[in-house]
Amino acid sequence: MSSIPVRPSELTWTQKSLLLGAVLSLLWMEFTRYPLNERLVTDTLIFFVGPMVLAWTHGKNIGYHVDWPAVRNTVLLAAFVLPFYVVGSSLPGIRAYYPMWGEWTTGAVALDEFAVHAAKQFMLVVAVETYYRGLLCVGVGERFGMKAALISPFVYMLHHVGKPPLEMVLSGPTDVLFGAVDYKSDSLLPSIVAHGAGLVLLDWLVLHEPLIPPETVIGWLRWLPIPL
Repeated sequence: MSSIPVRPSELTWTQKSLLLGAVLSLLWMEFTRYPLNERLVTDTLIFFVGPMVLAWTHGKNIGYHVDWPAVRNTVLLAAFVLPFYVVGSSLPGIRAYYPMWGEWTTGAVALDEFAVHAAKQFMLVVAVETYYRGLLCVGVGERFGMKAALISPFVYMLHHVGKPPLEMVLSGPTDVLFGAVDYKSDSLLPSIVAHGAGLVLLDWLVLHEPLIPPETVIGWLRWLPIPL
């Protein structure tokens, strides 16, 4: 007996979220090498508009909610991850790759020029967090609970291919951490602030002399079986 095709209207919210997530992931991979201004447009359309339209048409919350627990968890998460950005900014591999956009040399960037760059970076973070931690975690949390934080790490790591090896390796655990905190907060605020502030801080630090001597950080991490 032949199977009857499932119509989109018969799919559950979770099924639609995961299906859209897969489609958006493949679509985004076509634009990874675009300059910052173009990426701002493509990432907003793919990672922000796509999930938000699905959520709005289904009356679902994907993390755009702020209350005291969300603010508290934002402060705690940011305080926890920012030292990693500071330490990472001293590594040769990280300093050679960042800032991802911008043709500045060390110490040569003007503060107002960097502020524009930082604002664009933060807007990108809002978009990607809406996708990874919104659509694929908070959004499907009603079906999977805390396990929703385990849905996107592979995709997140895949999207970090080509970045410094240490960053790619850490992207999976970072995704789980951000997803778990956002799920418990029922809000994207923690990951948006921690991720956005971390990237902006990292870009600023790599444009200046290292806060920690690179040889010191390499000594701390020498046991890792990946290039630094």
